[in-house]
Amino acid sequence: MQTIEYKDFNKIELCIGTILRVEPFEKARNPSYKIWVDLGEDLGVKKSSAQVTVHYQPQDLVGKQVLCVCNLAPRQIADFMSEILITGFSDEKGDIVLTSVERPVPNGARLH
Repeated sequence: MQTIEYKDFNKIELCIGTILRVEPFEKARNPSYKIWVDLGEDLGVKKSSAQVTVHYQPQDLVGKQVLCVCNLAPRQIADFMSEILITGFSDEKGDIVLTSVERPVPNGARLH
């Protein structure tokens, strides 16, 4: 693994947001959801496509706080523009477990 400088880490805007809305993404190649995340006053509501259907049902995701990469270039996935990357870890089978916080923090708060 390559070592990076702290200034390089600071280039990545990692912020917490609250999931507002989730819909099945039927046009995606792999089972996915369309997710809308409130990232606070400065960033607003952003959209993402996430392959998290194994561990999560849409109703279980609404209200959950997740860690997002907010300054990646938007990515077109089928007919949906993904504006952020919702982060997670692969479990032992390769399915994604979302990155979250142990207690609520303000939407838009940046990871230090």
